[in-house]
Amino acid sequence: MRFGSFVFPVSHTPERDGAVIDDTLEEIELAEALGFDAVWLTEHHFDGASAYVDPVVFGAAVAARTQRVKIGFAVVEMAFHHPVRLAAQTALLDNLSHGRLIVGIGRGSAFNHYEYIGFGLSMEEGASRLAEAEDLLVKAWTTKDLRYEGETWKVAFPILRPRPYQKPHPPLVRACISEASTRAMAQIGRPILMGIQAPDVIGSRLNAYREAMLEAGFDEPSTERALDQTWVSKNLMVAGSYSEAREIAEAGFRRERKHFRGAREKYNPGGFPAPKPGDPTPPGEDLDLSFIMGTPEQTADQIAELRDLGVRNLMLKLNTGEMEQKHVRASMRLFGERVLPLFR
Repeated sequence: MRFGSFVFPVSHTPERDGAVIDDTLEEIELAEALGFDAVWLTEHHFDGASAYVDPVVFGAAVAARTQRVKIGFAVVEMAFHHPVRLAAQTALLDNLSHGRLIVGIGRGSAFNHYEYIGFGLSMEEGASRLAEAEDLLVKAWTTKDLRYEGETWKVAFPILRPRPYQKPHPPLVRACISEASTRAMAQIGRPILMGIQAPDVIGSRLNAYREAMLEAGFDEPSTERALDQTWVSKNLMVAGSYSEAREIAEAGFRRERKHFRGAREKYNPGGFPAPKPGDPTPPGEDLDLSFIMGTPEQTADQIAELRDLGVRNLMLKLNTGEMEQKHVRASMRLFGERVLPLFR
């Protein structure tokens, strides 16, 4: 199995942003030293949900401070980027990192209307532009004398410089929420990033992906390669006892969920509706579904369960809700020294 750090550092106040960014870079350096295979960067604006905000700019800092780990986007909010500008920025980052870049894209947040408003867009526009934006991104990376006539973008240029370091371009992955979107990506052979789900749903989605890809005419080796580039997300807390791990995890998780909901209630036009009585708790808001937690032995058992369901790559959020650095780094070291080697 491969393990990545999902670098999603919430900053609860503007005054803390700089310190959180500094701590996050140090966490990334530690993750590489401990043997993690990748770091995954995200994008959110205006609310402190991701302190560094911009994964492309932050990715350049990561490239300068690391030597080995892959640098992935989970994800770039495509609604807020001109595809040609993003193609140029990512081609440069691919060169700066000597081919360590993985470009994960999605339309943008499904909940934060205020992010779209801040860029002069609607959520509906973000969704409608995604397919064309991805098409233009790939063509910009790979086409000379490009003449592109789309619904949203009409561009022409002789050649993108620099060309991507990886040929023909960095790997592309897509974030998927539902089984329908999972199958849609399988039909075009696109590896996916799967958000937090119950174990049985994870296994079902991976099986559905395999089935849909084979039904679309891809052969077994191509399907295996796509599954080998598919990542599943969880949070992580490792400690000396289960009770200690749960206490730290729950405090950070509750702080983070409160911060996310508070921003949506405050900044979304019309606020953010409360859950309807009787509605199931979304997986990402369920502590036990969200976390792998406990002692090294207990976390190893939980990871083995996911491995047996077909998970090959785990994207682990190591710091949830602006946890104390002493807890984050102790958890990382326990994982890196006593859990990660068991799955090599």
